[in-house]
Amino acid sequence: MVKRVRARFGTQVAVLHSGLSDGEKFDEWRRIVRNEVKVVVGARSAVFAPLRNIGIIIIDEEHSETYKQSDAPRYHARDVAIHRAKKFECPVVLGSATPSLESRSRVERGRYDFVKIQKRANQKALPNIQVIDMRQHLGDGYNENFSAPMVEEIRHRILRKEQVVLMLNRRGFSSFVMCRTCGFVLTCPNCDVSLTMHMDSRTMRCHYCGHEEAIPRLCKNCGSDKIRFFGTGTEKVQQQLAEIIPGARVLRMDVDTTRRKGAHERLLERFGNHEADILLGTQMIAKGLDFPDVTLVGVLNADTALELPDLRASERTFQLLTQVAGRAGRADKTGEVLIQTFNPDHYAIRLAQKQDYEDFFYKEMYLRHLGKYPPYYYTVLVSVSDRDERQALKNAYEMLNIIQPQLSANAIVLGPTAKSISKIKQKYYYQILIKYQREPKLHRALLEVLNKSQEKFRQGTRISIDSEPQNFL
Repeated sequence: MVKRVRARFGTQVAVLHSGLSDGEKFDEWRRIVRNEVKVVVGARSAVFAPLRNIGIIIIDEEHSETYKQSDAPRYHARDVAIHRAKKFECPVVLGSATPSLESRSRVERGRYDFVKIQKRANQKALPNIQVIDMRQHLGDGYNENFSAPMVEEIRHRILRKEQVVLMLNRRGFSSFVMCRTCGFVLTCPNCDVSLTMHMDSRTMRCHYCGHEEAIPRLCKNCGSDKIRFFGTGTEKVQQQLAEIIPGARVLRMDVDTTRRKGAHERLLERFGNHEADILLGTQMIAKGLDFPDVTLVGVLNADTALELPDLRASERTFQLLTQVAGRAGRADKTGEVLIQTFNPDHYAIRLAQKQDYEDFFYKEMYLRHLGKYPPYYYTVLVSVSDRDERQALKNAYEMLNIIQPQLSANAIVLGPTAKSISKIKQKYYYQILIKYQREPKLHRALLEVLNKSQEKFRQGTRISIDSEPQNFL
């Protein structure tokens, strides 16, 4: 995107994102303050750019959860953009092929105008999408990640000198390690999660706190050598591709391969220069990529997000599948998309295959209404953490006793309950979820919780309040 904008506006463009050094951020910020630029492009923090006279704000891929800052100060860039637009009396464009339910519902209520683009910008046909039921392909003779149709299509594309994009939204080599003698699973000592094996560094790694240790040869619990590695990730798939399709040139794009500055851009440049036949990656490859010779997109496991205990699991699955499907056939060559799943009848997968956003919207809105979730209800998540689990739970109930008396009978309070991952970085987490439509006294109650949090902070307890959280994990 930056290249395209700079091609149009030249030196009048400033760029703001976390990949810049402090000095680079300062230089760009100073250029904006001095009114030396007309356009600012960036990630969510760019919404605060000190432009003096804003004429329009565009939030591209407005549905993306990355626009929500999960740590303090918590904000949603979309909401900040709308607030700033009111001040400058300028329009806001929320662009997406799969708008968030919150934004689309505001169209229904007449709060937003709705402009629908019926065709691709280049007038090319949408790719054909095929769903592969993996239950019918377990005996294909390859492995758990590849069906015979997927392998055949990849081979055909490589023979024709075309390119392939493969997505698996899970990094690493194996998801967990288990002893087959006693059943012991190697977990992080700081968090309530299993360690993921990474072959490139030959370590077991926690994706939450960064803890690392050597890959075990013997079970820590019983000493058995019957260690088995379960699950999969992009690293393992890369190795499997080398075995299934020898000679295929594969580039892997995930958090592990793009840590260094400029690595993301270099990988895409190499793929664009045809230095690889296959681009394998996590969800970071689902949007923004435009390669004319990509004629096949393969989703290796469409069920990954559906497995999560989160109210937006179906919405995110539909959005991700629709977005990644859009990477195929963007030029003269016809595109095809193969989606592997063990749950082909799930409405999110079925409607993504049809590329039917409107049907998905109404289906999901019906389910949200039944569950009394956004966008029908507002939500506030109060989280309490402490190194002492009993203290965390005790303080969570204390916060509940502050909040609940201030609420009407129409409000719904869930918890305190342990978070899905109850321990992270040696701290135990409990949370209270409040669902409401109109609670005039809630603000006062939350202010009291904030005041109380200062006292609890000195005692080692952390309390956070997140308005409209994007996930509940």
